[in-house]
Amino acid sequence: MRWSEIGGQDCSVARTLSVVGERWTMLILRESFRGTRRFEDFQERTGAARPVLSERLRSLCDDGVLERRPYSNHPDRFEYRLTAKGLDLYPVIVSLLRWGDRWMDEGNGPPMVLRHRDCGAVMVPELACPACGAAVGARDVEVVTSAPAVA
Repeated sequence: MRWSEIGGQDCSVARTLSVVGERWTMLILRESFRGTRRFEDFQERTGAARPVLSERLRSLCDDGVLERRPYSNHPDRFEYRLTAKGLDLYPVIVSLLRWGDRWMDEGNGPPMVLRHRDCGAVMVPELACPACGAAVGARDVEVVTSAPAVA
């Protein structure tokens, strides 16, 4: 199977990877969640070459993850904003951040921390069951095939 065909699989992980499974895309998303909006800033903060960055931004807009909005008319200039679909990727980015802090820090500690705006506490995100609130990991969850909807 070719990478371009991965989105056609009957698998939510594969379909998601068809949109965000490229390294520059993930760095663009990281920067989007940090408030970056303009092309030049994305380029400076990710290190992506202009043609690569342009293609990735176009793809994220085509997939509805980002939207392109004008911010100047003389000359025409645009910024990139997360859509609702893009904002829903926040747990993915935060989970990657947490994994990197744990396994890739080379003994230096995390390069950044997350602080809850409401209370000011530094936090380490974790998955929790929405019904009971218990923390969950890979061994606490089972995958079941969803039943087809009854008409």
